[in-house]
Amino acid sequence: MKNKIAVIAGPTATGKTRLAVMLAKRFNGEVISADSMQIYRHMDIGSAKPTKEETEGVPHHLIDVVNPDEPFSVARYVELANLAAQDILSRGKLPIIAGGTGLYISSFIDNVKFTQSQTDFELREKLLKEAEDIGCEALHKRLSQIDPKSAEGIHPNNVKRVVRALELFETTGLTLSEQNENSKTEPSPYEPIMIALNTEREVLYERINLRVDIMLSCGLLDEIKNLKQMGLAKDMQSMQGIGYKEILSYLDGEISLDEATELVKKNSRNYAKRQLTWFKRDERYKWLDCMAEDLFYQAEETVKQAIG
Repeated sequence: MKNKIAVIAGPTATGKTRLAVMLAKRFNGEVISADSMQIYRHMDIGSAKPTKEETEGVPHHLIDVVNPDEPFSVARYVELANLAAQDILSRGKLPIIAGGTGLYISSFIDNVKFTQSQTDFELREKLLKEAEDIGCEALHKRLSQIDPKSAEGIHPNNVKRVVRALELFETTGLTLSEQNENSKTEPSPYEPIMIALNTEREVLYERINLRVDIMLSCGLLDEIKNLKQMGLAKDMQSMQGIGYKEILSYLDGEISLDEATELVKKNSRNYAKRQLTWFKRDERYKWLDCMAEDLFYQAEETVKQAIG
């Protein structure tokens, strides 16, 4: 395979895992997850983590990497993804990156180098206090004005990442996206074959709504109750994921279960829109309709032609 890697990206509920598994079986590959929630242990249903049956025996990497109370960064993801990809390639197999976290995927395939910048704890505390006082949406809006590109890839409720991006700007004078561009000093060692999935908006939204209903019927409520008993709370990085924070609000008595369910669906649809915006910026993607009857054939041909 030399340094060929396949990428299956796109918004939530488009069947990325299923297609990645099919391609892995066809091209002797292994899957590397690019999902910012599937890295956490004990968070299976809400993250749509593939089951043993769904993986069909295909090895999956970067799933269940850390506990939910541990921090995890994009830099750490890139480090682990590189280790996994090099291991897979060394065994003559094809790495297949599959997921919807655009920042993870682009940082990995574009060989972004992350450097440790000095932390301004006083400024960080000030920004965290502002998030409490004026709300994380207002803080995210400020980031959008300073650095719209980075803001697109950061959920408004992910206070830690919003604060970190603002902290970087105020301490260095450079935006996060500018620093990422400056960090691409070496060409990527990989030759990516990039596929993105999408479908008509109404169909996608129906799939998202159905997925949320299925998650609840499969025990999402009990999963989050268990996480809460483990001491996890909404202010933790892992609990910022869609599905988790809304259900925690229900368990804390702040909203009804019906309200929480509708919020999960609404926030998932909004997230899908942001994912599409992110991936459509990259002209390297070949877009395929996830509802097409010949989806696998189209994807197979795309990979086959690239591999040669």
